[in-house]
Amino acid sequence: MKRRHVFPVLAVVASLLVGTTTTVGAQVDDPDPARFAEAFGDFSSWDTKNSVPEDAILFVGSSSIRFWNTAERFPHRRVINRGFGGAHISDVNHFVKEAVLQYGLDVIVFYAGDNDIAAGKTGDQILEDYQEFVHAVLSENPATDVIFVAIKPSLARWSLWPRMQVANDLIRSYSAERANLHYADVAPPMLGADGMPRPELFVGDGLHMTSAGYDVWTRVLNQALARIH
Repeated sequence: MKRRHVFPVLAVVASLLVGTTTTVGAQVDDPDPARFAEAFGDFSSWDTKNSVPEDAILFVGSSSIRFWNTAERFPHRRVINRGFGGAHISDVNHFVKEAVLQYGLDVIVFYAGDNDIAAGKTGDQILEDYQEFVHAVLSENPATDVIFVAIKPSLARWSLWPRMQVANDLIRSYSAERANLHYADVAPPMLGADGMPRPELFVGDGLHMTSAGYDVWTRVLNQALARIH
């Protein structure tokens, strides 16, 4: 595990915010994070019975993380999965101490934003919420690597894909300027030759993924992890 830096983090945080001003539109209210009290009770119970594995990778975010059988998919890596279905980025931020910071890990894989777009949030709002997450993480340990998994195209939310692309592009640009922020683009291999989401990657609801969908995600993530860890 990387040694934590002890120098002041104000300069690091300031550098994260340089050049990230966006056009602020109407803000959609965040949902009540209290709806996840039971889920975090379960996480807390797990934590009291298990030790944090050395050099683990933390997966955090919404149901696409929750249903990702990360321990099986990444057998040669130690992982902790903190996915909770229906989460917005604001929910991850609300629970950032419980879901992320307490583990003191050096690599975080993050997926959220899908539900945010469905609730009417703009790309700017999603970027701002993600910046808040990054600020919290790097204030704790400026050496942490954070991988943002691109908001995925799906059958159920295909009409929202143009708005998702806006959010993805904003976060891709934000991440490109910072050495320890990374963008894992799962979108291209999820689209077929016709430019539409590949049906075999989704279960009946057209939103959550089949094993084939997670094959795509695992391949892309392994490539990203190989570059940094």
